[in-house]
Amino acid sequence: MQFKHPEILYFLFALIVPILVHLFQLRRFKKEDFTNVRLLKSLSIQTRKSSTIKKWLLLASRLLLLTFIIIAFAQPFFESKDSKNANNELYIILDNSFSMQAKGNKGELLKRAVQELLEETPENVNFSLLTNSENYWNTDIKSVRSSLQNLKYSATPFQLDNIMAKLKAHKSAFKKDIVIITDGIGLDKKQLKNIEADNTPYFIIPKAVQKNNVSIDSVFIYKTLEQFYEISIQLSGHGDKFEAIPISLYNCTKLIAKTTVTLDSPKKSVNFTIPRQAFHGYVSIVDNGLPYDNTLYFSISKAKKTNVISIGEPTKNNFLSRIYTPEEFNFNSYTLSTLDYNKLEEQDAIVLNELDEIPQSLITTLKSFVEKGGNLIVIPSALCSISNLNSLVSNFSNLKFDALENTEKQITKINFNHPIYNSVFEKTVVNFQYPKTKKSFPLSSSYPAVLSYEDGSIFLSSTNNPIGTVAVFAAPISIENSNFQQSPLIVPTFYKMAMYNHSNGINALIIGNNNPHLTETSLNKDAILTVKNSEEQFIPIQQILNSKVKMTFGDYPEQAGNFVVYNKKEWIENISFNYNRTESDLATANENLLSEYKTVESIKSLYNTLQTDRADNQIWKWFVIFALLFLITEMAIIRFVK
Repeated sequence: MQFKHPEILYFLFALIVPILVHLFQLRRFKKEDFTNVRLLKSLSIQTRKSSTIKKWLLLASRLLLLTFIIIAFAQPFFESKDSKNANNELYIILDNSFSMQAKGNKGELLKRAVQELLEETPENVNFSLLTNSENYWNTDIKSVRSSLQNLKYSATPFQLDNIMAKLKAHKSAFKKDIVIITDGIGLDKKQLKNIEADNTPYFIIPKAVQKNNVSIDSVFIYKTLEQFYEISIQLSGHGDKFEAIPISLYNCTKLIAKTTVTLDSPKKSVNFTIPRQAFHGYVSIVDNGLPYDNTLYFSISKAKKTNVISIGEPTKNNFLSRIYTPEEFNFNSYTLSTLDYNKLEEQDAIVLNELDEIPQSLITTLKSFVEKGGNLIVIPSALCSISNLNSLVSNFSNLKFDALENTEKQITKINFNHPIYNSVFEKTVVNFQYPKTKKSFPLSSSYPAVLSYEDGSIFLSSTNNPIGTVAVFAAPISIENSNFQQSPLIVPTFYKMAMYNHSNGINALIIGNNNPHLTETSLNKDAILTVKNSEEQFIPIQQILNSKVKMTFGDYPEQAGNFVVYNKKEWIENISFNYNRTESDLATANENLLSEYKTVESIKSLYNTLQTDRADNQIWKWFVIFALLFLITEMAIIRFVK
């Protein structure tokens, strides 16, 4: 037992006063003579005995009364078992990502968590509240009540390590109690490592009752016909036993197609045929899972021809003219001697087709061309020197050629996940007539190979720069050295390399993805592009690149939807934004991941735990009660004991 004011206990020495009063009575007794003293003597003895007992009872009750009063004023208490953390600061981390839209036993997980915070947090408790997108430092429940009630789901996925970095940067002299309310979607060991050992984390893991969910992952142009586009909608089913799902296609707000789809596999494609013209709308489904991934917004710009130039011998450029047809491309072929350098800046793609020598002036021009959003395709010549080739490709990340090898190799490995092939094949191809080359350059690259030889070496590499891309072959592909031109891969490979970042495809950007977007427009230096729709408006980071403008959007917009790019009031382009689908699979939460950390069932139980473990057991009230009891006892002794 400990005392809040132990100095008051010195008053216990004052207990000697009633003891002295009772032991040394100042009043003297006088003797009186009576005729019959036998009876009086017996009465005197009896009276003296009862009086002595009464005095000792009064002494004991008064001593105990004073003792309990003194101890009560000293405020005794029993120290709590976790008293060392009693002064910890409280930090509440609330996950408001889209996976918290899932329904638990009492409704949506986020809404239920907010309701518990509002109902169970004491008004006198100070804390800091951090969400995926907002921070409220050193506040209380009254101050953040309105913000919590209006809290929206965030397009930013829950990243505990990023939030913990904010906590670490928030300097404090006290240790921290960190309450983390999350469903665990996207949580991994790497994020948990950033929790400082001195701090005490408590996890509250709300669980979804229904984990089945269907999401619209992507949309792309599957086929381009003379008058129509055939677009493919990619669906993913997370869970099992899905019912038939309605799917609808809208152009602006007009319904143009509707059907139902049954997910008999985790991935499903649904195709729609639409007129080959500008499109600005969305596709939506209805399911019982998460709502946020049920709509995908996309835009298709009015078809523009892609400008492509091939630099090389006319006989070697013939196969390119069959790929880059007049319906979709403005294709021109030049030899190095007839090339007009002024035309290079106007192109969308340039093919260097087996040049025996690449002039330094051309290398400088091509470097500028790629930096401004152009696509470069390099097919080496067997006669070109290694130093000349490396002086070109060294400008575009870690690409390097080694000495030519006269070894026949088969091209057997296709990177189906690469942007060049991600929408070309419906499934992974196993039986394939693989092309081969007779001579090739060993090519090293810091990027994953697009096509590889059977020995694992690179045949085709492509940089993944967000603006312009550089695709480099490791061998000449002329018919004298390779049968790649007769391979089924030739058309999709060159088509996609030339069309990379070209606006003729579907425009469906991801919020939070900082890859730049190129808009084809000519602006003066003072012009600023604005992106807006009926609900939101913002100005992206932008850079003028000749006839294009590079825009970076950061975390904007806040809401997915169809938007329009304006130069003041002049329409420039339709553009669409969507939420990242990383939160769609509710089964990815790893419950065993948090086995080493403290978990509590609810906010209420958390506060009860902290109160029980850290609040000292104040017992001064009991001493007051005992003092009152002995006061009553003293009064009873005085009145009833004779």
